[in-house]
Amino acid sequence: MAGDARRPKGFGAISLALGGIASGFLAATCCALPMLLASAGLGSAWLVGIAVPAAPYRLWFVAFGAISLVAGGVLLARQQMRAARCGADGLCVPASLRFVTLIGLLLAAVLLWLGYRYA
Repeated sequence: MAGDARRPKGFGAISLALGGIASGFLAATCCALPMLLASAGLGSAWLVGIAVPAAPYRLWFVAFGAISLVAGGVLLARQQMRAARCGADGLCVPASLRFVTLIGLLLAAVLLWLGYRYA
């Protein structure tokens, strides 16, 4: 039990960010990702195997991604407040973990916007 108290907090926000990235990716596979990859000079034929089964559920993926982003943003804000209150010897969420969470949430937001806008 004492080992759990020393474990850094913040993995819930990362999990929500990864869920948002996954659902944003699935929502954007039909239209936005092929356009982005083609404009970058990369092939996107491999997305057909993902896009066809995911297409009927695109709005569900967008909804799940939006919920994940909101919850991840709330957890990230709580992490920031906890880090601000943390003293030199307190248990804090590492700054690198907060930064990775923020980047993941931003990436998920872009993918969700692209999946909603271009489909």
